[in-house]
Amino acid sequence: MKITEQIKQPILLEMELFEKKFHESMSSKVALLNRITYYIVNRKGKQMRPMFVFLTAKMVSGGQVNERTYRGASVIELIHTATLVHDDVVDDSNKRRGFFSINALWKNKIAVLVGDYLLSKGLLLSIDNGDFDLLRIISVAVREMSEGELLQIEKARRLDITEEVYYEIIRQKTATLIAACCSLGACSVVPEGPHIENMRRFGELIGMAFQIKDDLFDYTDDAIGKPTGIDIKEQKMTLPLIHVLNTCTDTEKRWLINSIKNHNKDKKRVKEVIAFVKQKNGLGYAEQKMVQFQQEALQLLADYPDSPYKEALIMMVNYVIDRKV
Repeated sequence: MKITEQIKQPILLEMELFEKKFHESMSSKVALLNRITYYIVNRKGKQMRPMFVFLTAKMVSGGQVNERTYRGASVIELIHTATLVHDDVVDDSNKRRGFFSINALWKNKIAVLVGDYLLSKGLLLSIDNGDFDLLRIISVAVREMSEGELLQIEKARRLDITEEVYYEIIRQKTATLIAACCSLGACSVVPEGPHIENMRRFGELIGMAFQIKDDLFDYTDDAIGKPTGIDIKEQKMTLPLIHVLNTCTDTEKRWLINSIKNHNKDKKRVKEVIAFVKQKNGLGYAEQKMVQFQQEALQLLADYPDSPYKEALIMMVNYVIDRKV
């Protein structure tokens, strides 16, 4: 059994029911919209976000979920999908998870409107049911994701980004959504108490580890046995590179910056950069930081009683840093 299926075991029923409710939450009187949302629902990925919602809810409450939990998971998924549809327009991407993107099939104007529609559906699902505490958690996440993206754009032009700024970018861009899933799961079943903040922090730490793992994929061998170097080609500042830039000599730094700015399309030069980052312990350092975040996340689960849900969350934390894709 694949690890993701194992993680899903204690929440199989919830996930099945969630898919039904999620599909219903998208419905519209406009045929074109229904055609597009049907397409979106049918190309789902690993579904890690709703899994986090249900596992944290069940761990915190001793196995209970309620209508709020389902609504919360649907809202997260609606709003997250809206941001992905808009991202594809901004990045001019034709593919998303191996499928054609909405903008590739229906053009930009329709894609932007579909994103807006999903966003409003998410907001109304919360408002109509008075889930203002859950809506607040999600709205903060959306605000932070936007800030994180803009902070990255602002800093990307200059290659002198510090480790602190890098953590702030990935905390906002990647970790904040996983943090929202976990705190929302807890809040849906136990609206008061320390669980909500505990689980928010837990999700944030996993998100940080998740992003660093993504950074490492750029330097480690991928499915075809070669490092991809895509981040270098796109001049993205990742942790292995930041660490090396901050610890190498001035001459080496000049060569590195020049390589990334002016020779990032030169395959041979990109290979040299990858080799240099490896040689200077950029990967070892990033791995060590990733494990630190992972251990801190596991520590936050230690006080909860043993249960299949806690087990699944521990598996999830380990999967984040052991995954191959």
